[in-house]
Amino acid sequence: MRRFLECQRGLLRYVMCFVPNAHDARDIVQNTAVAMWKKHDSYDSSQPFQSWASGFALNETRQFLRTNQRWKHFLDEETVLLLAGRREELSDELDERRIHLRECLRALPETQRVVVESYYFHDQTVENLSEITGRSVEAIYKSLQKIRSVLMKCVQRRQQATFGAER
Repeated sequence: MRRFLECQRGLLRYVMCFVPNAHDARDIVQNTAVAMWKKHDSYDSSQPFQSWASGFALNETRQFLRTNQRWKHFLDEETVLLLAGRREELSDELDERRIHLRECLRALPETQRVVVESYYFHDQTVENLSEITGRSVEAIYKSLQKIRSVLMKCVQRRQQATFGAER
């Protein structure tokens, strides 16, 4: 259980590669926990737990996509497996980018950071943010677009600096 809790956020990120709706992704992670609990005796502690858990999450995601009418035609089986393989290949780079993103988020002015965190981490809608901040919905959308651009450039700069330092 402790290991699952340690990797739960990573599993959510993993599932959201396939199912971008946060509510559905959380349900899939919960189903993953149940499936893992039923098979916890089969875990080989000499292997990385995250990889073992990701296999369960992939199976639960595939099942969800097959049976859920809303998502049934979103991704076919072959594409899901292709994406899962590609994500595995890029896992180190993605981890590095996540670290850079965290640093870039900290560097944002507080008002921008609050908007981003509210929208992406606390599931606030743009309409809700508009009410809270007293800004128009269009202004919130433009602000998010600008902040995403700033964050992307920041992450790219940090990656280039890291890449240059490794040479």
